Amino acid sequence: MNDMLILVAAVFLPLFPFSMLFNALHSGLRPPILRALLLLLWPQVGLLIIDHNGLTPPGWLLAWAVLSSLLYALRALALREVGMWIGFLATSSWALIWLMLDQGLGAERLARVALGISVPLVMLSILAAGLERRFGAAYLGLYGGLAQSMPRFAIMLVLVVLAVIATPLFPGFFAMLSMMIATMPSAPLLAVAIGVIWLLWSWAGARLLQGLIVGPKTQAVDDLGGLGLGLYILLLAALIASSGYWLEAIV
Repeated sequence: MNDMLILVAAVFLPLFPFSMLFNALHSGLRPPILRALLLLLWPQVGLLIIDHNGLTPPGWLLAWAVLSSLLYALRALALREVGMWIGFLATSSWALIWLMLDQGLGAERLARVALGISVPLVMLSILAAGLERRFGAAYLGLYGGLAQSMPRFAIMLVLVVLAVIATPLFPGFFAMLSMMIATMPSAPLLAVAIGVIWLLWSWAGARLLQGLIVGPKTQAVDDLGGLGLGLYILLLAALIASSGYWLEAIV
């Protein structure tokens, strides 16, 4: 029975091939608000299943989680559609939460970690919806030069992508650092794999930004408005300012 419940949880803390359900749902949802809710709530359901049933992940599942995360990090490198890129980075990130479960962290603390990972993904999803509204699609290489055509939008895009790929000061950074430190003594190969995944996220993020930010100005479009800019700045500042809170959640 416990093994069956773990497999159900593996749908929401997505492990391949169960991860295909989330990515199919995420790709099929067009309204930004529904995509945002999916990104926020999906991993929380998995954590609720685990907490309610007192499940403990078996050792073999940790390798499965790292391999699933590695698979989606690699696949993100080849993606051109921003929405799919977000879905694959979400899958790659959430799969690693299984390693934190193995550390014995409580459900409430893990829910905070999952939220810290999901909020930047939601912010990027809303920015991607803005690209679709302005250009008809959100594809790398289809248009470029956002740094010139929409400088305020471009700045926010860069900062949000940095949050998504777990650069320092953002919640994901502390989560990744914690996993590597906790895993290194008992399973150094898994710790190395986590580092490789982290590197692949950075590479995928650089490709995403290069495909959108760099290049000549393609056409005149409306830049991010003052209200939207202010909201994004506040959210990013809140994420950075809460670094101690997120750090407390994983140590």
